[in-house]
Amino acid sequence: MGESCPMNGGDGTYSYAKNSTGQRDVARAVEDAIKEAVMDNLDLDKLLCGSTRFAVADLGCSVGPNTFYSMETIIKTVQQKSSTNNLEFQVLFNDQIGNDFNTLFASLPQGRSYFAAAVAGSFHGRLFPSSSSIHIAYSSIAMHWLSKLPEGVAVKGSPAWNAGKIHYMGASDAVVKAYADRFEEDMEIFLRARAQEIVAGGMVVTLLPGVPNPDIQHYAAVALNFFESILIDMVKEGVLAQEEMDSFNVPSFFSCIEDMRRVVEKNASFEIVKMEMVDVTINADAETKVRHLRASTEGTMVNHFGKEIVEQVFERAMQQKLHFTHMLDSMGDKVFGGMLFAVLNRK
Repeated sequence: MGESCPMNGGDGTYSYAKNSTGQRDVARAVEDAIKEAVMDNLDLDKLLCGSTRFAVADLGCSVGPNTFYSMETIIKTVQQKSSTNNLEFQVLFNDQIGNDFNTLFASLPQGRSYFAAAVAGSFHGRLFPSSSSIHIAYSSIAMHWLSKLPEGVAVKGSPAWNAGKIHYMGASDAVVKAYADRFEEDMEIFLRARAQEIVAGGMVVTLLPGVPNPDIQHYAAVALNFFESILIDMVKEGVLAQEEMDSFNVPSFFSCIEDMRRVVEKNASFEIVKMEMVDVTINADAETKVRHLRASTEGTMVNHFGKEIVEQVFERAMQQKLHFTHMLDSMGDKVFGGMLFAVLNRK
């Protein structure tokens, strides 16, 4: 398994649409910071050059409803800043080809102030025509997903072989480095693509799970270790083959500010307007946390293990949900549930 899969589609019990209140809270936590960045840093006259079209792209939009909230925040702020009321807004909803765009478009808000279009494909590369396509590119809780597995982590005999584990938390230095290198390369590709697509003076707004420093583990990494412990039990019980577990790694990385800043400065196409850690408390009981984790990771796990095994994983996760809470509590201040928030201006 080399790629992540889209969030759970539809509007059922384990859908992302019904299990993403934590992501919504994150978006609300930075709402004022986004408004401030738009008001203080966008020169609309220079940006539009007489055009009345203003395009916003949500990269990694999933199925809603959180994307609608964020798009309205951006559009209303641009409207407030504009000296004219004749701007026409276009929102380009982007996600992987397998994303449930049907649910997304079926739930578009009535009376919205923008034209909507879908752009299917990976944001780890070009998505739009050059130069005059996008004015603001926005991405929330998506860019921590890697374009593919870090090199060597699922290859027996490799220095970075991550046997018996599904992520880099608690793994060898070689595994951690492989993940960090993959993230850095992906970010370089992302920024090169956006530099070609975004109008000069335009903006990138990113919000992704991150950590204050490499010695701190992210909440989501602890969650993956929780699932890892369940898979280990299933191997011991003979329900799952050791080889199946050894070849599975979740392609996600939780960056710190120093890593992100280095990549942006290396690219040189963007000016850093703001880059900071935002601590967001997740107010949810243990059962809700497991459902939220299922909505965002089930597809990736099913792609490797199959539906039957993964159904057992989540049944056990619900039975052991208090163990997950204990894992978080036992780490104290060594675990962080916040986000890396960055605003970049296209030079």
